[in-house]
Amino acid sequence: MTQDKQAVLVPDYLTVRELAELIEASPIDVMKQLINNGIMAAINQQIDFETAAIVIEEMGFEALSASVVAAEAEREKAAEAQTWRRLYDAEDEANLVERPPIVTILGHVDHGKTTLLDAIRSSQIAEGEAGGITQHIGAYRVRHDGRYITFLDTPGHEAFTAMRARGAQGADIAVLVVAVDDGVMPTTREAIDHARAANVPIVVALTKVDKRNANPERAKQQLAELGLVPDEWDGNTLMVPVAALEGQGLEDLLEAILLVADDNKIVANPKANPAGIVIEAEVDPSRGTIATLLVLNGTLRTGDIVVAGETYGRIKAMFDEYGKRVKEAEPSTPVAVLGLNDMPSPGDHFEKVAKERQARQLAEERRRESQDRSVSSRPGLTLEDIFAQYEAGTAKELTLIVKSDVQGTLQPVIDILQELDANNQDGIGINILSAGVGDINESDVMLASASNAIIVGFNVDVDSAARRVADSQGVDIRLYKVIYKLQEDIELALHGLLDPVYEKKVIGRAEVRQTFKIPRIGTIAGSYIRDGEARRNARARLIRDGEVIVEDVAVSSLKRFEEDVREVRSGFECGIGLQNVRDIKEGDVIEFFVSERVT
Repeated sequence: MTQDKQAVLVPDYLTVRELAELIEASPIDVMKQLINNGIMAAINQQIDFETAAIVIEEMGFEALSASVVAAEAEREKAAEAQTWRRLYDAEDEANLVERPPIVTILGHVDHGKTTLLDAIRSSQIAEGEAGGITQHIGAYRVRHDGRYITFLDTPGHEAFTAMRARGAQGADIAVLVVAVDDGVMPTTREAIDHARAANVPIVVALTKVDKRNANPERAKQQLAELGLVPDEWDGNTLMVPVAALEGQGLEDLLEAILLVADDNKIVANPKANPAGIVIEAEVDPSRGTIATLLVLNGTLRTGDIVVAGETYGRIKAMFDEYGKRVKEAEPSTPVAVLGLNDMPSPGDHFEKVAKERQARQLAEERRRESQDRSVSSRPGLTLEDIFAQYEAGTAKELTLIVKSDVQGTLQPVIDILQELDANNQDGIGINILSAGVGDINESDVMLASASNAIIVGFNVDVDSAARRVADSQGVDIRLYKVIYKLQEDIELALHGLLDPVYEKKVIGRAEVRQTFKIPRIGTIAGSYIRDGEARRNARARLIRDGEVIVEDVAVSSLKRFEEDVREVRSGFECGIGLQNVRDIKEGDVIEFFVSERVT
């Protein structure tokens, strides 16, 4: 019975000494094996993987290329991150066929994303694809070499990430637009971060190459410094020069997209029950709700009953991007549909069900769950949650977005985090998803929300829009002024020792207008809610003439007339009882608050 050989990960190039250390052999023995194979190499001379593999195999080991294994791991990670692939987990591989790639356009605001989309669409119309004006439905298909490509007509990483934050990933490939007269801009870096966070392959469109001050080589160099090395420089990123207004390079760009699609095995089962995502929706005064659905698996047909998020309905009619009525839509096909009872939200998943009653029940369940979540607010992913997930075997890394005031302090912060990652023995890795200079903005928060990341800020502030989104999305933001405190917190989090911090948030104020003494109960304050709301399960403080008389007391009763209630909103009167508090007077203010976790 033969034993399995021990596998050894071998880099593309290494010295004879390094090879000997890798397999724990004598350098002399390694050199002898090389000589036996006709290769004379000194102990510090480099050899390639193929040569090393011969020696390793002959010495009883199995050689694996480290770069090939790493690339395969990245592909698996990308497949895991791409939501649409989960639709096919239960499918028989024999039923899976190639489907058209779905493409989103990312890049800086003034670099020509919309112009490029318009140029691609116009070129198809000029070729007689539809023979008429296109209908805007949020996505459209173009044909190249007999194959379709679907473009999402929502340029910008904000729209792309907003869909990811809702659990949808409609794009297979991202086209990064970079104007060669400007080069890489801060928004370009953000777009790259968002595409990488989604594990979506990137094709670069180098736009405005017809301008006098165009400098494609400078743009390529800047992109290479960000890890997007052009294929012509032995990298793996296709970069296509484009002049959209002139129609130059459009065919080459479509060809590049198809080449990348071929490398990424984009498949679907046309025979399965249809499922996909909502691109956009609107209410037409004459036709009712019109929703654009993008089919990711199966074939959608007129008459199908679907549930889309919290809405449902039987599809009465379907139209393609040219306004033409169609009876069915195969995978990667966008269609505008009539028949839903209400407007779904962009990013909502849709699926076919057998009966309308089942659809109605499912939509109602989702609506109730959504209402419950909105009342309790979405729980944020915190550093402590990451460790708890690791303990449960569901998390392997801590994903961070790092912002600093200046470049000079950003690098030391990154160095400390990388050192913690290298020295950590608990098994949780640190993945720095994005690092940049400047205050924390809405784009950072959306990226964190979509990627289950935590934002770490050093000597920076959070702008008001970002704070609102962070509160609603439950994104954990950590701000620091002392670098060693940042280091300590992350280190404690990796060991699961970080204690949460709570702060009191005022939710409402009531003015006492009359008091009542109730035997065996105490004093009841007849009050008017001036702002916010009073809650039965909140804590309260009693304020008299601007001074706090009683701090942090339970609300023992809350009534509207004779009825016990859970909450009373501003503008209404109610009776309030505070636990073990009898000294309440007219003119006092009762302030209601809740404790919220901030770190």
